[in-house]
Amino acid sequence: MTKQYLLGMAHDGTERHTTYRIATKSKAFAEFLQKGIRTFSIGAWIYKEGKLRNLWIVEFPKKILKNVIIQSRKNKIEYIRGYFDAEGGIAKKLSVRYYLYFCQKDKKDLLQVKTYLEDVGIICGNMHNPSKMVDPNYWRFYISAKSYTNFAKIIGSDHPEKVRYLRMKI
Repeated sequence: MTKQYLLGMAHDGTERHTTYRIATKSKAFAEFLQKGIRTFSIGAWIYKEGKLRNLWIVEFPKKILKNVIIQSRKNKIEYIRGYFDAEGGIAKKLSVRYYLYFCQKDKKDLLQVKTYLEDVGIICGNMHNPSKMVDPNYWRFYISAKSYTNFAKIIGSDHPEKVRYLRMKI
């Protein structure tokens, strides 16, 4: 795990005064994140939220992501992978057309991810709001079908569920 990956993941997290909290339904993924964070010699802890919910929280100090720079191609790829694992979507039903997308309420943030994707050779569709009536501040763009294989090979995923569906395109 890299700090760039973790910064991408943090987009799905809750920012508190001194920590980030990332929620996931996968205990294995929570453990993966915790182990990766600990490689930076900093603490990270996992706990289950609620007795009846299947939701795991990984919490870690914000200072780990202070001054993280994204400049190189490798940095961009790591950041995009983390962002995809947090905010990306993938078709899971075999009955629907395969698709990959990114969504976020922060349009500027999402445009940056789209630019990074294009910088590494991934073709993207237009940024759009799927329903202004439902949420005027929700933005999405799709990965072009021409780039599915490249996305799977170049960007990939560390999320156990998403990596399984990406493998279908390699």
